This record gives sequence, C-alpha cells and structure tokens, in this order.
Amino acid sequence: MHRPVIDWFDEHARDLPWRRPEAGPWGVMVSEFMLQQTPVNRVLPVYEQWLARWPRPADLAAEPPGEAVRAWGRLGYPRRALRLHAAACAIQERHGGEVPDDHAELLALPGVGEYTAAAVASFAFGRRHPVLDTNVRRVFARVVGGVQYPPNATTAAERRLARELLPADEPTAARWAAATMELGALVCTARTPHCARCPVTARCAWRQAGSPAHDGPPRRGQTYAGTDRQVRGKLLAVLREATAPVPQRDLDRVWDEPVQRARALDGLVADGLVEPLADGRYRLPLT
Repeated sequence: MHRPVIDWFDEHARDLPWRRPEAGPWGVMVSEFMLQQTPVNRVLPVYEQWLARWPRPADLAAEPPGEAVRAWGRLGYPRRALRLHAAACAIQERHGGEVPDDHAELLALPGVGEYTAAAVASFAFGRRHPVLDTNVRRVFARVVGGVQYPPNATTAAERRLARELLPADEPTAARWAAATMELGALVCTARTPHCARCPVTARCAWRQAGSPAHDGPPRRGQTYAGTDRQVRGKLLAVLREATAPVPQRDLDRVWDEPVQRARALDGLVADGLVEPLADGRYRLPLT
C-alpha cells in the first residue's frame, strides 16, 4: 500500500504551517499538542499567534505558565497549555533549548505521551516510528482489518500491525505516517468515507466485505452545554481577559448555579490552571 498512499499524499496533502520546513521541530511539537481533540480549523489561528509570540521553547519557558493558558484561548482542554509550557521548560533545562530528536528523550518530556513522541520524531526529524492517531487507526481497521471502526482504545494488536506496515527506510516511513493520517482525515472519514477517492480502495478489506456496519456507529462528541467543562471555560475566560487578580464576585457572575460553579473553580485550582490568593481573589498561575 505504501506507494499509492504516499503518491496520493504528495498530490492532495493540505498546506499546513507545521508541515512547512520553516516550522522546525518546535512548530511540529506545538501543533501536536494543539491538535489533540481539536480540529485543524480551530488550531490554525492560535498556532500562528503562538509561534509569533514564542518561536522557540526558550521564549515560552521564560514566561509564567498562566500566559500559556491565556494564549490558549478557546481551544479547549487547557491543561494542554500547561503541559506544553512544562515541556518547553524541560527542553530549555535538559536540551539547551532544542527539541530532542531521540524518541526516548521526547517521551521523557512532561506532557509527551507515546503518540506525541512518535509524531514529533517522525514529522520533525524523519524517524521511523508508528504514529497511531484516530485517523490512522481507522484507515488500518478498514483497509487491513475489514471493520468499520477501530476499538475504543488502542490495542497491542493495532500497535503490532502499525509496526509491521512501516516502510523499511526512515524517510519513506515518516512520509507514510503523514500520508495515512491525511488519508483518514480527508478520505477515510468516520461518518462518510469517500471510498471512490481512496488510492487503496481496491485493496480495502472492509470494501471487499461489502462495507459492513456491524461494530456500531462512530463515537459521538461529548455534550458541552451545561457541563462542568462549559463552566470551567467561562471562568477561565474571565481570568484570561483580566489584567489583575479577579475577585470572587466577578467569577460568580458567569454561572448562576453556585454548587456547580464552585466545583468547576475547585477543579481549575486542582489542575493548576487557576491560582487562589490569600485575599480571596484568583489569577492565572505564575509558577
């Protein structure tokens, strides 16, 4: 499958800023943190602003973590901002401000898991690693496994298959990783796959089996309205826009239900996203 998928990618890949040579390893790492559970169109403007302000890990490490939370804006899951800040600090302290090219060293950075380490090693440095995100897992499930959707959580069998499918040489393996991810994002989509445009549709086990829908529908996104996540977002929005510590009364205005509001605020404090002061005011974290 390597050649047709990579050839398709060469012709149809989106021109994304983190794929350009000038992005460098830091730009790739920033994109990988931001793209977790967040679509490309929402990431693009924040990514551009982030790299303009913090073009190197050292630039971000020199700022308080609260500034990372502020700049994260409405991307959601703001703990990713704290993790990216912690990773920048570790890169500055351990690696002289340069994103390491070694997979094990990447994996040792705060907030970097198996997927992110493999993605940065592959996309930034052209290394040979299986990169398994949701899109790649869906492509492999259909083309090789003959099922409509992969399991809810990545399995050992999926990791083994991804390693077996890797091209032998590093540059081709890195290209394959990016190509399969793009194929899942643009063609082999969750709800409406465009099989007629797929470069490996003739080889697809799921298509050959008649495209059976026997393993359930794609997972739906989580409900947002009325949840603690929504309350947390509203509280953080007040703190992001403030230039000074915020009194409790200003936070109370964002949500009428006091128990849920207090629970959400306590959660933000516990997650390190908000810092309570002795006088009862709150601010984004400075340390």
